[in-house]
Amino acid sequence: MSPFPRISVSFPAELSSKPLDGRLLVMFSTNDGTEPRFQIGDGQSTQQIFGVNIEAMRPDERVMIGGDDLGYPVRSLRDVPSGEYWVQAVLHRYETFHRSDGHVVKLPMDRGEGQHWNRAPGNLYSTPRKIVFDRASDRPLHIELDQEIPPIEPPHDTRYIKHVKIQSELLTEFWGRPMHLGAVVLLPEGFDEHPEARYPLIVNHGHFPATFSGFREEPPDPDLEAEYSERFRLEGYNIIQQQMAHEFYQEWTGPDSPRFVIIKVQHANPYYDDSYAVNSENLGPYGDAIMHELIPHIERTFRCIGEGWGRFTYGGSTGGWEALAVQVLYPDSFNGCFAACPDPIDFRAYTVVNIYEDDNAYFVKGQWKQVPRPGQRDWQGHVSVTLEQVNQRELVLGTHSRSGDQWDIWEAVYSPVGPDGYPMRIWDKVTGEIDHEVAAFWKENYDLRHILERDWAALGPKLAGKIHIYCGTMDNYYLNNAVVLMEGFLESTTEPYYAGAVVYGHGSEHCWNGDPTRPNAISRLRYHQMYVSRILERMEVAAPPGADLTSWRY
Repeated sequence: MSPFPRISVSFPAELSSKPLDGRLLVMFSTNDGTEPRFQIGDGQSTQQIFGVNIEAMRPDERVMIGGDDLGYPVRSLRDVPSGEYWVQAVLHRYETFHRSDGHVVKLPMDRGEGQHWNRAPGNLYSTPRKIVFDRASDRPLHIELDQEIPPIEPPHDTRYIKHVKIQSELLTEFWGRPMHLGAVVLLPEGFDEHPEARYPLIVNHGHFPATFSGFREEPPDPDLEAEYSERFRLEGYNIIQQQMAHEFYQEWTGPDSPRFVIIKVQHANPYYDDSYAVNSENLGPYGDAIMHELIPHIERTFRCIGEGWGRFTYGGSTGGWEALAVQVLYPDSFNGCFAACPDPIDFRAYTVVNIYEDDNAYFVKGQWKQVPRPGQRDWQGHVSVTLEQVNQRELVLGTHSRSGDQWDIWEAVYSPVGPDGYPMRIWDKVTGEIDHEVAAFWKENYDLRHILERDWAALGPKLAGKIHIYCGTMDNYYLNNAVVLMEGFLESTTEPYYAGAVVYGHGSEHCWNGDPTRPNAISRLRYHQMYVSRILERMEVAAPPGADLTSWRY
C-alpha cells in the first residue's frame, strides 16, 4: 500500500478535562499575514481547509484527518502539494440540545460572536506554525490545540444606545435550555426630557449586531490609518464609514429629525447569526418570539406606540428578506417594509437555480456537456466562485447544515426536520441533485412570491401601500432575478393593486437600497436615513382616527 498523508490533532487536559463534541478543522496557508483561520473564504485568495466531526474527543486523544476527509478548495489531503505551509487547527465546539420535538441534536450555540467558527468563545485552536508537508509520507503531522478563544466583553450602554436581552419562553421550550433574544436600541434625542411622548418603532433586521454600528457621536478619528476597500475600490473607506456614522448622529439629534425608536434585533441561534425572523421546524418559533415577546417588551420599556400603524421594518440582504417576510406573515403588525437587495424572495430564482424545475443546482446539464452555475460575480459579471465550490466549503465547515453560513441557514430555516433531527437537504451537498419534495415544502411555507400570489385575496387589502423593494441589477449574488419575478406578480395585481414600489439600481451591486444619487458604497451606509420621509408619509395617510401624530414630533 502506498503511503498516504495524515494529520493528528489533540488538546491537553488543561484546556478541557471533559470529552468534547464538535467540528475539527485544519488549515494550510501559504500566507503568514494573518492566522490561517481568518483566511478561508470564497475568493481567489482563500487558503486550504479540512474538516471532520468529533464526538466525545478526550484530552490527549489524537484524532486523525486523512485523504478520505473532505477539504476545500482541494478536496483531499492526498492532493495538497508537498511544500512549506503555515498550519493551524480549530475545534468548533458543539453542545447537545434535547428539543421539544423529541430530537436530540448537536450544534454550535452562539456565544456572543454571531456564529463565526473562527472567533467563537470557548473554541480551542492552535498557535500557527510553519511545517514541511510531504504528501508521500505516512508519518502523521501532529498539531496540538493549545489555546482557547476568550469570552467577548459586552458593549456598554450610552445615552442613545441601549442593549436589551430577554429570555424567550417560546424558544426555551423548543430548544430545551434557556434561549435569549436581544435588541440594540437607538433612542431619539430628548427621550428623557419628554416622558409624555410615545414613539413609532422601526425594526431593522439583518445579521447579528453586537451594538448599533453606523452611529458615532465623535467625528472621525484623525489618527485612523486609511484602509483600501477591495469591494468598493475605494481608498480610506474606513474613514468614510466613520464620517457617515457621525453624520447620522448629527442628523438623528438635529432639530428637524422626527423622533423614532430604532432597534436592531439580536437573534443568533445554533445555526446562524440570525433566525430569518420566522417560525421554523428546525430553529423554532423565532417569528412569534420576536413579534410577541421581544417587540412588546421593547415597546413597553421605551414608550413606543405599540400598534401596527406606528411600526415599520427595513433591512438589506438577509435583512431585506426578513423585512418583507415579517410584513407578509404578520401583515397587521407593520405599516410598511423597505426591503433592499433581499435574499431570494421567489424560489424560481433561488439565486440562479429554479428549485422546482431544475434537477441539479451545480450544473446546467445538456446531452454532451454541463456548465457550472455561478455563485458570485462582480459588477462586470466576472465570476469568483461557483455554487458547487460555495457549498463544498460549507460542507467542510459543518455537516447537517451546521456550517453557520449562507446556504446552510436557508436550508435550516426553510426545510422540514429530517428523521435524524437535522434539516432535510434541498439538494445533495456533494452532487447538487435537488430534492423536489423538500422544494415543495419550501414553496408553501417560505416562497414569499408564492405566498403572496396564493393568499392575495386575504393579504392584498392589508398590504396595499406597504411593500417597497430595491435591488441592483448587478447584485453579486443574482438576487435581482427573484426581485424581477416578484415585480411581475405585484404589478399584475389589481384587487387591490399593491401600490408600493420595486426599484432597480442600474449596474449596482449588492446592498443597493434605493438611492440613485449616491454610489452604492455610500448609500449602504445611510439605511437609517433612507426611508424616514416615506415612513412619515405613510403614517399620515394610514394612521387611524385619533392616533398620536404629535407627541413624538418635538
